[in-house]
Amino acid sequence: MEERIIQYLIPATGLITGLIGAYVGLQNRALLAGLVIDRDTASRLGLSAQLIDNTLYDAFGQRQVSTMYEGINQYHVVMEVAPQFQQDPDALRNLYMQSPGGQQIPLSAFSHFEPSTTSLAVAHQGQFPAITFTFNLGANVTLGEAVSDVENALHALVFPASIHAGFQGTAQAFQDSLVTEPYLILAALVTVYLVLGILYENYIHPLTILSTLPSAGVGALLALLLFRTELSIIALVGIILLIGIVKKNAILMIDFAIQAEREEGNNPEDSIYRACLLRFRPILMTTMAAVFGGLPIALSGGNGSELRRPLGIAIVGGLLVSQVLTLYTTPVVYLYLERFRTRIGRGKATRRIEISSQPVSPSTAD
Repeated sequence: MEERIIQYLIPATGLITGLIGAYVGLQNRALLAGLVIDRDTASRLGLSAQLIDNTLYDAFGQRQVSTMYEGINQYHVVMEVAPQFQQDPDALRNLYMQSPGGQQIPLSAFSHFEPSTTSLAVAHQGQFPAITFTFNLGANVTLGEAVSDVENALHALVFPASIHAGFQGTAQAFQDSLVTEPYLILAALVTVYLVLGILYENYIHPLTILSTLPSAGVGALLALLLFRTELSIIALVGIILLIGIVKKNAILMIDFAIQAEREEGNNPEDSIYRACLLRFRPILMTTMAAVFGGLPIALSGGNGSELRRPLGIAIVGGLLVSQVLTLYTTPVVYLYLERFRTRIGRGKATRRIEISSQPVSPSTAD
């Protein structure tokens, strides 16, 4: 099984490409001398497998046969052969066993040595023995691609139920980050919705503002794909920052439209239209300021640039795409949700009128 693992995981086989310095930490070239027992010959001599096992354990297994007590101390008596007979496998030829008939039979009469290889050192992961496969990333190869290739190679193997494969180190941290990313983004969206709901005292218009975020996320992912940059933790931080930056476009328009409806009595269509015209310049100025602030991070080089560039690329890409799309999508979403809010308000008013117009019974009147 170890040889099959090596065959599939070494990049030279073609199953995993783009990795350099691949190494399988399996040290299985240590010499092993195995004692092979001829069971048929031992059975003819009247020697059982249990008797042979007990004899070998008495010689090399450090069997405790007694305990000596002296004063306040006690000493365990261990039975074994002399140390000089434990260094050479040929010492097994000097072991004799007593057959049921009382005859002394040497161990070499029904056994022989068979050389083989074994592990020089057994590594453990937790309480279980483990084989470590380490690798480095090649040029223009992301950690996500490498992890995916290794997983595909593992799926090609037919492992028994007792063997399990898993990632450690940087690869495990990468997988853990992928698991928690959706919950992190969801927590950020819920927090923004609650804050906007408290500010506007409304459950509908915060959804209008949050409708600008998908375009920012799409823009960030497209920019990362265009520049062949992986979705790392730093890129995820950039996407979370976009949640706070991009929603200001919708806030500027929605806030102006709501004030126009309340103070001037305009209908929703006229209010949002005026908001788009009058708020276009501040929206464009704030977006360009954020883009020009993120460009140095996205285009920077030197030491540590591989850590900074995903943040800048995600921010710049999300801002550019959201700037183009939100000017058209936000008014549409606002009008649809405003109509939905109006229908709900009319339905509640109708139910209140029906309840208040019910006839009063004579007993109640008296």
